[in-house]
Amino acid sequence: MSTVWDWVTLFCFAGLVTLLLHRSSKENPPDKLWHYGPPALACAVANYLGNEGQPLAAVLVLAIGAGLAYKFLVFPTPQ
Repeated sequence: MSTVWDWVTLFCFAGLVTLLLHRSSKENPPDKLWHYGPPALACAVANYLGNEGQPLAAVLVLAIGAGLAYKFLVFPTPQ
């Protein structure tokens, strides 16, 4: 935990985990477990890119991850 990217991606991932735990406690969860995979993977890739000295790519990947979280988790598709 030595760079800004470590902390930023940790907070993003913690938000995903909190959302997962909150929604999984419902009787009929509105989303599936795999919906959390792409945003979590985006956090990991953004952390890697940021630590490797590519901040613009890291910001872009984090933005894509936020978009995926918004698409899959905030407004899930009806089943």
